[in-house]
Order: sequence, then C-alpha cells, then structure tokens
Amino acid sequence: RNTPPYLWPARSAKPFDRKRKNCPAPPAREPAQRKNQPCALARAERKPLDQKKKPVPRHRRASHLKEKNQPCRNTTSSRYNRPSREKESIIRMKIACISLGCPKNQVDLDVMVHILLSAGHETVADLAEADVILVNTCGFIESAKTEAIENILEACSYKQANPNLKVVVTGCLAERYRSQIEEEIPEVDAVVGCASNKAIDSIVARLFNGEEHLESYGLKKDFPLGGKRVIGTPAHYAYLKIAEGCNNRCHYCAIPGIRGPLRSREMADCVAEARWLAGEGVKELIIVAQDPTAYGEDWGKPGSICELLDKLNKIPGLEWIRIMYAYPERITDDFIAAMKRNEKVLPYLDLPIQHCNDTILKNMNRRSNRAELLEVIGKLRREIPNITLRTTLIAGFPGETEEQFEDLCNFVKEVQFDRLGCFAYSAEENTVAAKMDGQIDQEVKDKRAELVMQIQTGIMAQKQAAKVGQTVRVLCDGVDDESGLYLCRTAADAPEVDGNVCVSSEEPLYPGEFYDVLVDDSDLYDLYGTVAK
Repeated sequence: RNTPPYLWPARSAKPFDRKRKNCPAPPAREPAQRKNQPCALARAERKPLDQKKKPVPRHRRASHLKEKNQPCRNTTSSRYNRPSREKESIIRMKIACISLGCPKNQVDLDVMVHILLSAGHETVADLAEADVILVNTCGFIESAKTEAIENILEACSYKQANPNLKVVVTGCLAERYRSQIEEEIPEVDAVVGCASNKAIDSIVARLFNGEEHLESYGLKKDFPLGGKRVIGTPAHYAYLKIAEGCNNRCHYCAIPGIRGPLRSREMADCVAEARWLAGEGVKELIIVAQDPTAYGEDWGKPGSICELLDKLNKIPGLEWIRIMYAYPERITDDFIAAMKRNEKVLPYLDLPIQHCNDTILKNMNRRSNRAELLEVIGKLRREIPNITLRTTLIAGFPGETEEQFEDLCNFVKEVQFDRLGCFAYSAEENTVAAKMDGQIDQEVKDKRAELVMQIQTGIMAQKQAAKVGQTVRVLCDGVDDESGLYLCRTAADAPEVDGNVCVSSEEPLYPGEFYDVLVDDSDLYDLYGTVAK
C-alpha cells in the first residue's frame, strides 16, 4: 500500500479552510453575457469568499473532524472495490472533489471518483494541489444553490495561482440549470448533468486536450442507479442508495424535475453492494433514496423495502441498518413488522411530514391528513416503544394563515418529536407551489420557522435531560481535538444530522467500535458521559 490514500472533503471544502489561510482571492472576472431575462441561478446571493467563517457548532463537529481522525481506505488494496491503474498512457491528473448536499449526492460522487481512478488519475484533499476541481452540487432550494455558487467561485479562485486548473460542475445544480451555469460563471470549464456522470473521465480528458466550456447531459432515465464506487465516508458507516427519482410530485419540490421519476435499483444489486460494504468494515449501513418506502413501486411491487430489509439483515458484519426519509403515507403494518423482526434495523425513522394542517397538506399535494399522521406516529410508538422519530417541516407555505401556522405549532407540542428541523418555504421555479397565490414575505416565513424551532428547543432540552443517568450503547466516530472528547453516536443519532455523545475516557476509544457509556450531562444537542465500567 504505497500509493496516496483516497481523500476529499466529504461535504464541503470549508473544513479545510483553516489549513489554507493563504487562499488566493477570486480573480477579476468579466461580466457574463446574459440573456434579456436573468436566469434563476443569478438570483442566488453570492457572498464574498473572504468573509470570516462562522464557528462550527459543536453538534456538527463530527462531520468536520472525520477527515483527519478516521482511517482512510487505500486505493490499491485488493480488498476494496478499487480500480486498477492500467491506463497509464493518459495524462494523469490530480483531482480534488467538493461534495455538497445529501448523502445520495455523495454516493454519486463515489461512483465518479471510481471512474476517475480507473482512468489513471489520483485524488487530493487540498484544492491548491489539484489540476481539476470537481464540484458536486446540490440545487434543491435557494440556500443550497447559494452554497453551491460559493463553492464554485472558491474553486475558480484557484485559477489565479494555477491558470491551467480546470473546474468541473456536476450534480443537481448542473442538471437543473445546465448552460446557465457557464453563462453566469464563465470560469467554469465543464458542466456535467447527472446522466453523464459515467462519462466524467472522458470529459476530463477532453479538457486537457484543448477543448473548452464543455457540456454533457443525458436523459433522466439514464441516471446511474449504482456502479462500482469508492467510499467517501469514515470507515465504519456508509450510505446505500436503493433508488433514484420520485413519483410523489409534492407541489413545492423540484426533485422530480431534476432527478426524474422513481426508478428502483435491482434488489440483488443492492444486496451485493451492501455485502461488499460489510466486507470493507462498514458496521452501520444507511439506506437512502428520495423515498425508500416507495422502493419497488415502479416494478409493480409496493412494499419491496420489507424484503430488502430481510436480506440486508442477514449480511454478516453489519450491525446497524438505518432507514432515512420514510414517508408516512407508506408506513404500513408490513413495514413496521419488518423493522421489528430484523434486529439490525435501528428503531429510528425520519418522517418528512412537512405540515399537519389538512388544507396545507392538500395544497402541498401530500397524501396524508392530520388524523392519519397522528395514527401512524402513534402506531410506530406503540409497536416500537423505543423508536426515535425525526421530521422536517415547512413554514410559510403559500396561503398559510396565522391560524394554520398556530395549528402547526400545537401539533409540534402535541407530538413531541425526538428530532425536528423547520425550514422557511423556498419558492422553486417550475414547481406548482411557486405559481400559487398567497406567497408570504420572506421575513414572515423566517420568523415562523424560528418560532417552531424555539418550541422544539424546549422539547429537545427535556428529552436530552431525561437521558442523564442512563447507560447507552454508542458507536465511536472519532475524537474532538479541541476538547479531547471522543465523539460517538447512539442508535438515535444519524451521522451529520443529529447530535453526539461526547465521551471522556482514560483508555483510548477506537473509531468503528461500540461502547457502553454512562450519561452524566446533556445540552440541547449532545450528551456527555464516561465509558461504563
């Protein structure tokens, strides 16, 4: 194992900013030639790149620490699903990657990096060392577009020190806005839609053969569902993408327009990848898709997620199986039974209910109503008493009255979710909701989202305090160099979205190992404790 390890920022370039204090300023740019009407991309706010970064919240430190604390898999080990280095005749480039957005996007990048390594290139973690910077973007809502633009501009700023640097934009923003990206940011060298991910090696080669301003797209039905990949997460957990696209057609959501309709991945392919991941030392398998509970519906086999869980549960080496984004409309008795009978499936679900008011839910094109939501939540808690429920809500949807918002606040108080995030509604072009009457001022939307989070803050404080004195089983993620505490997670904590159990121990704790921890303190996001004797 004499070749460099496979490294890149798992979520964003920002964790590496502290190592790059002399990051060059953005080069002077000629204004792009725009059409008469500014594109939607241009409306995203572009913040100065040299502004002082906000401190990282403690409950998000784990994702910032994992690059320096976790062992990285080597690209040449025969144990890993790594490419061979046979194509030595091409120009070998150093490629740095920035991956933004959801875990599904990161899996896409894992596949692209495997293709690039197979072509003879290598990856580097430092953007300043790169010949190519690949920015894998999210374009779901306005804040995601803003973050993507900031990272694209930061990548382009390295051209000042390296004029031969190539910047390639991939992911949802590239798929959604296509040629508009180069119109607005002419420093970008290539824009690659999601269906063209498989051609990323040839696109890089064409750039270094003198071609400029490349664009490559494809049909949504050709979006890759799987493929050989590397693993961009720490050694002990990984994401398994089981489907692409979505048929729910919620009126606020741009995903169907970006990713297309639901296409479930073959079950045998999912199981084979999960078995390979377990062989690589992965202990926590996190199942992701736009809607995992819809898995198999495009085959005419609704409820296939239950059969998949049965098969995954039998794979040696896996200890935790976590399901993200389970839609409440598809939480059936069979699904609950599958969670109960498979002991590796964690008692944890993310239910994106978005709202509770019947009128708002109907306007959102959601299939549930308030009574049905309460019934599903109640059934989950009765059948799986220790289950952790998290959700996401939208405040300020078009036409939401003060009474309907108050209904939402009362629902949050009544249900007492274990985890909750509330976001101000973002009007996305080419969605039904963006054309609705009754659009609400941004200030009002932000205030409503803040009020919901204030309610949840009190709920979270009580739930966290109730865990003091308990002994919990945790999976170690790494160590916080600032505090010296080990960052661990319980079954109730998904990586990067939930909190940590911060553990003090005289004996070393090892990433990927399980420990019993006695909780002796808590705050809003994290628990604190010591290893139980």
